[in-house]
Amino acid sequence: MQGLHVASIGVHSVSANFPSQQNSASSASEKEAPSEDVNSFPARRSSEAQNRNRVSPLERWVNRIAVILFVSLCAIFGALLVILPWSPKWTDNYVLISYPGLRDFIENGFVRGMCTGLGVLDMWIGFSEATHYHEAENRLDGF
Repeated sequence: MQGLHVASIGVHSVSANFPSQQNSASSASEKEAPSEDVNSFPARRSSEAQNRNRVSPLERWVNRIAVILFVSLCAIFGALLVILPWSPKWTDNYVLISYPGLRDFIENGFVRGMCTGLGVLDMWIGFSEATHYHEAENRLDGF
């Protein structure tokens, strides 16, 4: 009986959209019932929209892993750029031995300091990303 009532509500709401096809045999109780369901329909639609915008567990873990990889790469490359310019490996390698002009430029303190500054900046970007990471409830909040 309840399934029939739901079907008659669906037919009535469809016929309300097309006035030329209204069912003249509908009772007064069927006309009152759609108004109750119509009031609950936006709430149902908004909950369906929330479920559609909700981040799945797989997407959440992919975001977590991406942030962990980004932070670790920034920390590693930053540490290399801070330490490597001041080590002997920076100028004593096979590439720079055959190019003495480039070797003099790379040995310059300004170039070493610039590389160290880029390393510090790289580490700062990575750790800033780690501290500002938050997990979004919805897709619209996180990206």
